[in-house]
Amino acid sequence: MRFTLNATCKDSSARSGTIVTDHGEIPTPIFMPVGTLGNVKGISQKELEEEIDAKIILGNTYHLYLRPGLEILKSAGGLHRFMSWDRPILTDSGGYQVFSLAHNRKLKPEGAQFQSHIDGSRHLFSPESVIDIQRIIGADIMMAFDECPPGDSTYDYAKKSLDLTEHWLDRCIARFNQTSPLYGHQQSLFPIVQGCVFPDLRQRAAEHIAKIDCDGYAIGGLSVGEPTDVMYQMTEVVNGILPESKPRYLMGVGTPENILESIDRGVDMFDCVMPTRNGRNGMLFTSEGVINIRNKKWSFDFTPIDPMGITFVDKRFSKAYLRHLFVANEMLGPQIASLHNLGFYLWLVTEARKRIEDGSFKTWKNQMVKKLTVRL
Repeated sequence: MRFTLNATCKDSSARSGTIVTDHGEIPTPIFMPVGTLGNVKGISQKELEEEIDAKIILGNTYHLYLRPGLEILKSAGGLHRFMSWDRPILTDSGGYQVFSLAHNRKLKPEGAQFQSHIDGSRHLFSPESVIDIQRIIGADIMMAFDECPPGDSTYDYAKKSLDLTEHWLDRCIARFNQTSPLYGHQQSLFPIVQGCVFPDLRQRAAEHIAKIDCDGYAIGGLSVGEPTDVMYQMTEVVNGILPESKPRYLMGVGTPENILESIDRGVDMFDCVMPTRNGRNGMLFTSEGVINIRNKKWSFDFTPIDPMGITFVDKRFSKAYLRHLFVANEMLGPQIASLHNLGFYLWLVTEARKRIEDGSFKTWKNQMVKKLTVRL
């Protein structure tokens, strides 16, 4: 994997770049639609490619390990072939999912023991097994196994958690170096900076990881309950330490406003379930603000969903028609809303990239943030 820095801002830490993988180029800043089980909910691969031009998607190690399982994925030749997707894929480590199973998991130096949410069966994720699983999945970018502490963790818990994450990271790197890709394309490993909401722990974690020569770095354990201003503060601390020559991935973030503010602070890569999850529930993100499409006020509104006509959805369907689909419980409604939201997120990062390169990012960002938070 190669990363080229193309442009930076004088009045911001925002930057644009290009990641090159064996499955294609990824312009940054970039948003990655979440394909938890090998599909982005309600969206076909053709729509991802042709309608919104998604450059990379994210798969979930925990969920893919449980279903369809490693035997099927390996027999298929990896996730790319299994789901007919020829562009890059990133897989998380499963650490966040294990964190979310707080009542059904046990952490120890060997790894994380947990119960499947599907059938209650018991499993162990170790740093070594998580690398092996991601080799079988075949993602272009793999995440190191970590513990994601809650946003309200005590300092003592966060410190012990970071100790464990750094111990696991050393083993992940060793396993990564001992193994090889299975399907003829190269894979990269990103370590994850943890440390909860404590600046000294974040600094320690970032300094530790910055000494390791990896293709990129991730920032985890944010957007898990801490205040937004704290998330931005921790991002600034970490990005002030991580190498400028490598991409930075802020995991699981977030709203359009969060994304623009994080780009301003030097982040290159994002993922979040919000565009599809909120879309399925009738919330649409637009360049003028947020729409609840179920509201009666849209019944006779035959204008496009977004006045800028960002995606083919905006050019083809009106607010009134989309509201009708939701009220009638037609499955096409959530599909259109999800596709629109993903298209909007990808438009947002593309526009941010253009503004970084022409020098107008900071002014444009400040104007957009005001609009994005308006409830229409």
